[in-house]
Amino acid sequence: MQRAVFLDRDGVINHSLVREGRPYAPTAQEEFSIIDGVPDALNTLHEAGFLLIIVTNQPDVARGLVQKDIVETFHRNLLKVFPLDDIKVCYETEESGSPYYKPRPGMLLDAGKEHDIDLTKSFMVGDRWRDVGCGHAAGCFTIFIDYGYSEKLTEIPDATCHGLQEAVPIILRHSCL
Repeated sequence: MQRAVFLDRDGVINHSLVREGRPYAPTAQEEFSIIDGVPDALNTLHEAGFLLIIVTNQPDVARGLVQKDIVETFHRNLLKVFPLDDIKVCYETEESGSPYYKPRPGMLLDAGKEHDIDLTKSFMVGDRWRDVGCGHAAGCFTIFIDYGYSEKLTEIPDATCHGLQEAVPIILRHSCL
């Protein structure tokens, strides 16, 4: 079985738009920018043998705030530029009850089956409480990127850092245990 690093998109790969202490996904190409250090971090993890899979909630599509083809264009570009193995997206809202909407673990569970991943030897990296909850529910080691948003964590992550670059040595060190 393989090991994976599951990555939230907004706030881990690209900058979130922060308004009043809360993060929001970009809705246009000019708002979509990659966080410094992400390319090197992804390359290091890829070279270490991890599958790299983005798992992202994009409820603004269901809310009519962004068109699905714009989100899919972001994803096609990410797949072209970075050594990503897959991108899983939930376009539903939390109210839909979808098993794929984080903190529910559906995207990780499906990716685990599709890519023969040992979830207990894998990692979930995210900047929101939903990511930590999702990772825990799937049995992954969780890494919380703390940007000081004005929302509370509902579960304690296994590790906390300030960006994907800081998460890489945590992942490498923990994967050797």
